[in-house]
Amino acid sequence: MTDVTRAEQPQDEPDLLRDQFRQLIRYRALLVAGLLIGLLGGAYLAFSGADTYTATSEVRVRAAIEDPFVAGATADKNIDIGTERQSALSSSVADAAARTANAPVATMSRCLQITNPPNTLVLRFTCTASSAQRAADWVNAFTKAYLDDRQAQTKATVTRMVASYQSQLDPMVAQRNDLLDQIEHAKSSQVVGTLVSSQTNLLSRIIELNSDISALRALDTTPGVVIKPGVAPSAPAGPGLPMMLGLGAVVGVTLGLLGAWVRLVFDPTVRSDSEVTRALGAPVLGTLPRLRGRGGAGGGNGGGTNGLLAGGRGDGRLAEEYRAIAFRLTHDKRFADRRRVLVVAPRGTGDTPAAVAVNLAASFAEMGMEVLLVEADLRTPALSTRLRTADGARPGWARTSGPGDGAWPAGLQIPIDAGESGSFDLVPGRRVRNVARALTSAPAGRLFAEADEPGSVVVVLAPPVLAYADAVALADRVDGLVVVCDPRAVHRADLERVRELIDATGAAVLGVVLHSAEPGTTRRFGLGRRPRPAAPSAHAVRRDGELPRETVTTPPERHPVP
Repeated sequence: MTDVTRAEQPQDEPDLLRDQFRQLIRYRALLVAGLLIGLLGGAYLAFSGADTYTATSEVRVRAAIEDPFVAGATADKNIDIGTERQSALSSSVADAAARTANAPVATMSRCLQITNPPNTLVLRFTCTASSAQRAADWVNAFTKAYLDDRQAQTKATVTRMVASYQSQLDPMVAQRNDLLDQIEHAKSSQVVGTLVSSQTNLLSRIIELNSDISALRALDTTPGVVIKPGVAPSAPAGPGLPMMLGLGAVVGVTLGLLGAWVRLVFDPTVRSDSEVTRALGAPVLGTLPRLRGRGGAGGGNGGGTNGLLAGGRGDGRLAEEYRAIAFRLTHDKRFADRRRVLVVAPRGTGDTPAAVAVNLAASFAEMGMEVLLVEADLRTPALSTRLRTADGARPGWARTSGPGDGAWPAGLQIPIDAGESGSFDLVPGRRVRNVARALTSAPAGRLFAEADEPGSVVVVLAPPVLAYADAVALADRVDGLVVVCDPRAVHRADLERVRELIDATGAAVLGVVLHSAEPGTTRRFGLGRRPRPAAPSAHAVRRDGELPRETVTTPPERHPVP
């Protein structure tokens, strides 16, 4: 394995899209909620339109014209169709239609809709009512009322213009008659010539006014032509239940995806292996499978009381995953040089980091290596009571540093039975007064140096990195870290903080082991899983992090080393 991680390799755009889509479909609750809302909305619209009927009529609007067959420009081009639409929606038209249909004005006004197809002089009247015949009657009443109102307005205009022309014509006719009398009684030829000239001009104006009056009276005042009368519809309005359900499903899924995308944008947790890789700058070594009916991520019952060791009945998949993780570590040049690995979690108090450390030790022992598992959790040590001790000889390289006086490490190494994988040694943790001093002491350094022996491996289990500084104190001595986390519970900021702390010590993150949520965790607002708070320790802890002198205990030395 090279030192280049997948985080440094560019991803193709299709891969990124697939990754984002996989993250979106993780929010199944939002997708299902959006789909249900869309289906309910479609069903409501379908059933609400099942008892209504819609009738439509169309009218081609035309202007008053003297010769409808004249070639060239016509008066229709001067029609403002928007103004005509507003006139059709006026209260006077609604009152006339209500009188024709013998129905309330307010009810008929609410049912009417008028539209204009683009680039036409056509008004489309649409009316929705509770019965098919009523819808047809009402739309025809509106059509007739609009045409009657428009024709009445045109005739009123013609009447006013004719009256205006006639008021101008009557004085001229009287003046012409007066000129005729003067011409008849005139004695001088010069006066007769002047009167005749005035009469000629006056007669020309009279003829012009008579022509205008005749043209107005000859106008065709037809307001429009009904090109499509309203008929009773044969089916209720609306596209029907199947189509509305289909449209509702499409809209609902779209809303669900939009909500999932917004949720994904503001979600602080990591949702995929690639995000974990980018945050830590290390590859994913493996993903522990979820086994039904098992307590904790450790899997089966092949080992201790709580099943930290995998490989028991029904845990074959889990054991093979641990073997694959150990195999990948042995082919990492950074691990092969020192053969020390520190197993930690970003946060939390679950059993999975302990299970990963124990099973990695068992997998290395199965490869023929001499393995020393060091429990560097000096705050809540528990491995010695959860693993089964082995009888018989211990590895020849396992040594002690004396009987000890309650400090850590005190020379106690317990052989652990790993079943078919063989055995390995465990240095159990114990409560001490000063954790940082114990982890950085010379005996602890000699203990971690056991990995320098040929064919040996040291696996160290430490508390969460962001909860205590213990893992940071061990990082420069162990060099290689394996981070154990639940991608749905850990935040990107936590992983980035872990990477910053480890890089500052000069160590390297060898890889990440992912697992699903452990039993006893709860989900908060979909942001991930948070572990329930652990029960308080029976020992009182002082403010400075040390235990009182009388509470310092040592685990029972089951196999004391002579």
